[in-house]
Amino acid sequence: MRDFFRVLAYVRRYRRRLVLGLLFSLLFAIFSGASIAMILPFANVLFERDGAPAPVVEGASGIAPSDPESPLSSLTALRDQSKARLMAFFWRGDRKGALTRVCLFLALVFFLKGIVNYYQAQIMATLEQRIIKDLRDDVYEHMHSLSLSFFHSTRTGLLVSRITHDVNLVRDAISSTFTNVTRNALLILVFAGLVFWASWRLALVSFVVLPALVLLTNEVSKRLRKHSLEIQGKMADMSSVLQETIAGIRIVKAFGMEAFENLRFRAETEGYLRSYLRFKKVSYIASPLTEFIGVVGALFVFWYGGHQVLEGRLLSPDWFMIFLTSMLALIQPIKAMGHANDSFQQGIAASKRIFELLDMKGVVADRADAQPAGGFRDVIRFERVSFAYGDEPILRGIDLTIRRGEMVAIVGPSGAGKSTLADLIPRFYDPVEGKITLDGVDLRDLSVASLRGLLGIVSQETFLWSGTIESNIAYGQRGVPRDEVVRAARAANADRFVGALPNGYETEIGERGVRLSGGERQRLAIARAILKDPPILILDEATSSLDSDSEAEVQLAVGNLVAGRTVIVIAHRLSTVLKADRIVVMEKGRIVQEGRHESLLASEGIYRRFFERQFAPAAAGARRAAPEEAV
Repeated sequence: MRDFFRVLAYVRRYRRRLVLGLLFSLLFAIFSGASIAMILPFANVLFERDGAPAPVVEGASGIAPSDPESPLSSLTALRDQSKARLMAFFWRGDRKGALTRVCLFLALVFFLKGIVNYYQAQIMATLEQRIIKDLRDDVYEHMHSLSLSFFHSTRTGLLVSRITHDVNLVRDAISSTFTNVTRNALLILVFAGLVFWASWRLALVSFVVLPALVLLTNEVSKRLRKHSLEIQGKMADMSSVLQETIAGIRIVKAFGMEAFENLRFRAETEGYLRSYLRFKKVSYIASPLTEFIGVVGALFVFWYGGHQVLEGRLLSPDWFMIFLTSMLALIQPIKAMGHANDSFQQGIAASKRIFELLDMKGVVADRADAQPAGGFRDVIRFERVSFAYGDEPILRGIDLTIRRGEMVAIVGPSGAGKSTLADLIPRFYDPVEGKITLDGVDLRDLSVASLRGLLGIVSQETFLWSGTIESNIAYGQRGVPRDEVVRAARAANADRFVGALPNGYETEIGERGVRLSGGERQRLAIARAILKDPPILILDEATSSLDSDSEAEVQLAVGNLVAGRTVIVIAHRLSTVLKADRIVVMEKGRIVQEGRHESLLASEGIYRRFFERQFAPAAAGARRAAPEEAV
């Protein structure tokens, strides 16, 4: 419940709209009550025999005349006086004129009721949608503040479910609270007021069933909240399977796993179905139970009140009609409140899950006194840096200096910690021990945004957005002229294939660039980095997954990209390593060798074995192929 109150805090931004909506809800309730109160003049005009309002019947109030000083006698007198004034307002002249005035007034009441109902619904719909937009925007924005480690340990489908399904449930709860509950609560107050106005004794008798209704509602609420949490968990599981299958559909088809994935998805949908039906089972039984208890109480009141009217002891027939109609009118808003409780309980459960996400803190965050990075002038230095994923150590005591304008290649077997070392520079993670400095300033003392503004990153797994080629090259930069985009594409050796496409730079490339080849996608990523023009560049195995022709094209682009920049390159390809000013060799999270290619190759060590195992066969093959080509 506390989390849902946090959702309501968003309402403060739209206080005026809320007050206006509540005002229209109040007017709607008043006009609804007025339409019932019109039974008095309507019945008197039709059924009184003389041409004047009926006199007050002695004893009709339910208070004995022998007790004229009783406070309840005063209330009854006030009630009868209000009836007399109401009749005097309509009954001027003959009976037909009074009937006409009653009908016209009823038409006006229902017309105004419809108008305020329209504006109330419109205002409340806008209010709830604005609140949900703000909440969804906050969740999405907060997700970007979380560290990469969070995304590595959290399923994508779960996050998608939070920002779509859970937020929609909160929207329904807000709608129930401000549209249904508020309006129905006001209607209940107005109709209950009419019930007490007609006969306070019968009203007290009728409300003896109220404790039973409250206890029943409370028990149902607990069960609904429990089952709602279960439903939302199943929805997240189902979303995860769906997202993973769509993302990996190529592998699914390649391994002939369609039947397996179908069974897996069916198992998740079956689990969701069972949870949903358990929720609805409780929900559906609550409404008829509530209605039955209410009807039994109402029938008892009608039976008791009817006897009193027939004996002429408690109240007159017209007041009993007001009482009866008001009691019947109470049923609908009470039932609506019960239905609203379903959505409300789901919203409470959903808000709990949403704020669990919003309360998570990013491991990497700006310090309160973080300063902007003014640029890169001299050196990046790793000082006794260690890092671990949980209890698993990845880097151990790294000491490394990278000077401005230098190209440093990092090589080593898989799992040596190469990519993790590079990920520490843009602060995707922070070291567990030691520190990394930029021109002598600890990276943790710099704002993350300004630090990453100095960096360009091209990775093995190129990510492109669904959109045009131009929008992907210019990603993150607004208002970039087309000429600059084209210039970056030419430098990335991409302009030729882009020009051959039907719509050129306006060509839609599909989700994740699915309509392009691997080499084409990589060249667009390089063009994106060239357009950003960063002083520091990180190439994380940017050509390792390409064929020879694509690699040649990309290597030309890489040559243009690295010119005049500080470059950290993680590579397996000989061509990239040979160009490096310095090669850093890693094994099991440590730097075991460091130097230029020639000196490392001349000494015994892992680099020489690495070279001989991976590069020497390729070089020998190239030498054997040369004479054949000459022939």
